[in-house]
Amino acid sequence: MLSIILTLALVVLLAKPAGNYIARAFSYETTKLDAFFGPFEHAVYKLSGIKQTNQSFRQYASALLISNIFMIFIVYLVFRFQGSLPLNPSGIAGMDPTLAFNTAISFMTNTNLQHYSGESGLSYLSQMIGITFMMFVAPATAFAAAIALIRGLSGNPLGNFFVDLIRSITRVLLPIAFVTGLVFVFLGVPQTLDSSVTAKTVEGADQTIAMGPVASLLSIKEVGNNGGGFFGVNSAHPFENPNGISNLLQILLMLLIPTALPFTYGKMVGNAKQGRILFAAMAMIFVVFLGTALLSEYQGNPRLAEAGLEQASGSMEGKEVRFGAAQSALYAIVTTASETGAVNTMHDTLSPITGMLALSNMLLNTVFGGIGAGFMNIIMYAVIAVFLSGLMVGRTPEFLGKKIEGKEMKLIAVTLLIHPFLILGSTALALYTPLGSDGISNPGFHGLSQVLYEYTSSAANNGSGFEGLGDATPFWNISTGIVMFIGRYFGIIAMLAVGASLASKKLVPETIGTFRTDTSLFGTIFVGAVFIVGALTFFPVLVLGPVAEFLTL
Repeated sequence: MLSIILTLALVVLLAKPAGNYIARAFSYETTKLDAFFGPFEHAVYKLSGIKQTNQSFRQYASALLISNIFMIFIVYLVFRFQGSLPLNPSGIAGMDPTLAFNTAISFMTNTNLQHYSGESGLSYLSQMIGITFMMFVAPATAFAAAIALIRGLSGNPLGNFFVDLIRSITRVLLPIAFVTGLVFVFLGVPQTLDSSVTAKTVEGADQTIAMGPVASLLSIKEVGNNGGGFFGVNSAHPFENPNGISNLLQILLMLLIPTALPFTYGKMVGNAKQGRILFAAMAMIFVVFLGTALLSEYQGNPRLAEAGLEQASGSMEGKEVRFGAAQSALYAIVTTASETGAVNTMHDTLSPITGMLALSNMLLNTVFGGIGAGFMNIIMYAVIAVFLSGLMVGRTPEFLGKKIEGKEMKLIAVTLLIHPFLILGSTALALYTPLGSDGISNPGFHGLSQVLYEYTSSAANNGSGFEGLGDATPFWNISTGIVMFIGRYFGIIAMLAVGASLASKKLVPETIGTFRTDTSLFGTIFVGAVFIVGALTFFPVLVLGPVAEFLTL
């Protein structure tokens, strides 16, 4: 418990300084950062032909979408033909077309859902040119979009997508990933282009041990809220997560940018208190979820506990002894709250309540959320909270001095509906057809949870899974690929449109009747809106899955 409190304290201490730094990094005004990063960035602009001019909503959204689709196509080709390309010492064959389709979309949408085993599914070239490349560009895309939305809310132009994309990488992601990559090497994570090595076991048998450029992938995997592992078992592998210190660092990296963005928002819109309110509201939900998960994992299976078969240290099924029940539960809640998807335990073996909480993090997609996209969802719920408050008092709702009218609420309503439609509609389809239901390894309530988790993870761009599901089939590859693509880009573009619409509106003078959004009352209404909307949408399916499983233990 002490280690968990220390971890969360470090997260809180880093959040505000990181948020202020991000605000400076994306400022179009001249700052001290320009002297250091400017020469390299200008060389990239010149080489790429990028004009540093503000873009309209259509230009910004088009640049984002077209560039991402092009990169998906290029990386798809790398995966398909990796067997004929260099840096393939293990002789791994090219990917199946549907698997390459799924993997390219997965990593470009910051989901990192893996329907292959990391060390045996990709060559070193695919891991570096394909996976690590997208692990930088994918989070940078959402990061740029979130900053553009904040600019729009503050009444400024959205900016330039390509400038924001490059700054996301050069000023935030790359420096952090470079330094922490070296730290991971120091902690024992491999970083080599050598092929696998063979060792003698204590029984005298030969054991093949996979190696590769792991540390460089691991650092951006966590700070970019990517989550895809170099090895099939992700951060449960001792080469990808050797000890408690590496586990702590991974948790800090996963939460660093999501917890910083509320402070970035407060600084950029000129209302630091509002940023603190949003941070506090999300932190409250996070702590409640974490506390409940810890209690659940220590309780374990009630029937085994009554028989005296449960360990005092908590349920250890599917967990690494290096971390135990507490650090495993913490990691599970953090990775789903930050929309990272990395795992240090098998989520399929979590208790029903902990599994439900991990699901809830992704269903709500606002408990800090991933790098950029999660914060855009937070703003969406903040506007909904303002709208509901306006309805209750009978006046036009206002947010940051701008009237919230029909155009904005229609965009938000459609964005709000697309998330449950993708999850519940796809889950129903998979359960209806044998192509989907045949993949269920655990019939009954847990089987429903397996399918629900897979599509929730895809729509929320998380990437973790209940790994008991047999998802390495064309049906799952194609269906989750489509869900990941729509779930990623529909919400981002719609919220960019909301930001552009509010940017074009005139400020409304504040009056005695104006509902302030920088008070604890607003924070309470914000939390209420998140739970009311989430409960009304997803509570029935949670009752049929994890809740029913818990009640039948």
